Amino acid sequence: MTGSGERERPMVTRAEFRSYYGRPILKRPAWKVPDVPGYLFLGGTAGASASMAAVAELTARRELAGTGRWVAAAASTAGVAALVHDLGRPERFTHMLRVLKPTSPLSVGSWILAPFSALATASAASQATGRLPGLGRLAALGSGLLGPAMCTYTAVLLSDTAVPAWHEAYPELPYLFAGSSLTGAAGAALLCAPAADHGPPTRMGLLGTGMEIAATRRIERRLGLVGEPYVTGRPGRLLTLGKALAGAGAVLSLLPGRRAVPALAGGAYLAAGLCTRFGIFAAGIASAQDPVYVVTPQRQRPRPGGGPS
Repeated sequence: MTGSGERERPMVTRAEFRSYYGRPILKRPAWKVPDVPGYLFLGGTAGASASMAAVAELTARRELAGTGRWVAAAASTAGVAALVHDLGRPERFTHMLRVLKPTSPLSVGSWILAPFSALATASAASQATGRLPGLGRLAALGSGLLGPAMCTYTAVLLSDTAVPAWHEAYPELPYLFAGSSLTGAAGAALLCAPAADHGPPTRMGLLGTGMEIAATRRIERRLGLVGEPYVTGRPGRLLTLGKALAGAGAVLSLLPGRRAVPALAGGAYLAAGLCTRFGIFAAGIASAQDPVYVVTPQRQRPRPGGGPS
């Protein structure tokens, strides 16, 4: 400090950041492609479909409820298969259920996934066989209650890592994943449910599209430098295509027409969900591999005494 109370000016210009030999600072996530981004998509679609089925059951839309139960069971089963394939050995999944640790998103997520998948499968089995219909409806309602957690827990899991593009987007990722899950479930329902029941999934798709596009744009604007992977390269192209497909699905779902129009809307919604999940995953990988995205945000954070670190 000087005698006048002003801070001294640094005599040496702040050095630009360099990593050793330009190598990444963070270890690249070991999760496999397409296993993990595929699971992100399937799990979200299953969760939203189960919740849709539960609401349809309570409002006496039996055929829509049946469609939601089938989609939830099929998507959750496929998602678990993708997750187990990524883990390498099936017993590793059961090992994650040994302890419930509330401070670990992975532990909590495992305890969401396991009962949800069991309930969704039980409800679909009851519907297929006609046996124990009461218990089947209870299982459907149970999976519907767990549906919102299935839609969003993977966003919390990604945000809890040190990967810059995921970690810095922690406020928006749950909304983005929830919106993408709604459009995925809406797409499956528009493809499989009777035309008379297309009203609820159409509204779901519109809500999901709005949430997804709003959350994506906020990420791109708020994150600054760390948000670059979301708008550049392969991740940027995937996310741009995802937004375009979601918008196309929303428009098509509102058009009058025969079976072809809802089918096109449903296909666009499902393709949008895949593009979004693969784009988010790819953006995280890109940010982990570039040291600039790792160190620059840390240096820009205020120090306890004020000013950048």
